[in-house]
Amino acid sequence: MRKTLLALLLLAAGGVAQAAVQLKDGHPDRYTVVKGDTLWDISGKFLSQPWKWPEIWHANPQIANPHLIYPGDTLSLVYIDGQPRLMLNRGASRGTIKLSPQVRTTPLAQAIPTIPLEAINSFLLSNRIVDNPEQFDKQPYIVAGNAERVVSGAGDRVYARGLLDAGIPAYGIFRQGKTYLDPVTQEFLGINADDIGSGQVVAEEGDIATMELTRSTQEVRLGDRLFPTEERAVNSTFMPSEPSGEVKGLILDVPRGVTQIGQFDVVTINKGARDGLAEGNVLAVYKTGETVRDRVTGEAVKIPDERAGLLMVFRTYDKLSYGLILGATRQLAVLDKVQNP
Repeated sequence: MRKTLLALLLLAAGGVAQAAVQLKDGHPDRYTVVKGDTLWDISGKFLSQPWKWPEIWHANPQIANPHLIYPGDTLSLVYIDGQPRLMLNRGASRGTIKLSPQVRTTPLAQAIPTIPLEAINSFLLSNRIVDNPEQFDKQPYIVAGNAERVVSGAGDRVYARGLLDAGIPAYGIFRQGKTYLDPVTQEFLGINADDIGSGQVVAEEGDIATMELTRSTQEVRLGDRLFPTEERAVNSTFMPSEPSGEVKGLILDVPRGVTQIGQFDVVTINKGARDGLAEGNVLAVYKTGETVRDRVTGEAVKIPDERAGLLMVFRTYDKLSYGLILGATRQLAVLDKVQNP
């Protein structure tokens, strides 16, 4: 069910005991929303812990859809019963065009998103985790290329074998990539499916389907697997929140292949839905301290881990999750720790 910000805000105000909210030093008393803002950015101007903004939000009853915030709107920090609250004051124009004789409205101003969605939406279109090898092995696969080609590209025809789902005309094409094991327990966690391209089914005969390749990021090879395409855009109304229980994990990978991690990079962590993680959960990132040699005693000494950033989980699988680095005070790396903020 689609969760709106309004529903979650009302839940947050429903009498559940909450930890004290800390206002950020030097916070403004008023802020006018501008194009390019996100709810996370704005919350960071007022709060030391930006994910706790539902606890200070006051939904104005006279405003329709108070969970939508637009450029030009003003947020005011006030105190109600001694507690800080943010009041939303709509801008003078909601960006509408009125036509006669029948009134029609066309929104010109886009509501600001929770986080910078452009940082992850393109990523989500071409990446996925497969929870077990059997799931990967049972998928249909490319059995031949046109004119006996062993590699193909966009615009070519290929032939796939396997049980294709009836009524699904388009498939993504993937190749088995990294296999993730837990660095501590060596438990199998999942397989990264590398995006190769996509194709359209144009004919079927028996268990062989003829496909036209509509997109390719690499050469399509025999044996590449097919998965139904899916709409995976992130819902902009989900809310950053703390995990429901204790989480202690590690950054396993940076799917884009970089070694140094910074703001708005996507990372894979070794915790997932079975560990209680949900989309929107915020985790603190700790830079793993190096082990150095004490030149006085000759002993190996472990430098303390140091908090160095925040990430928000935006896609969960059973044992793994994708997270977006929302901020970093120094460069992060694979095997840095993540835990409750």
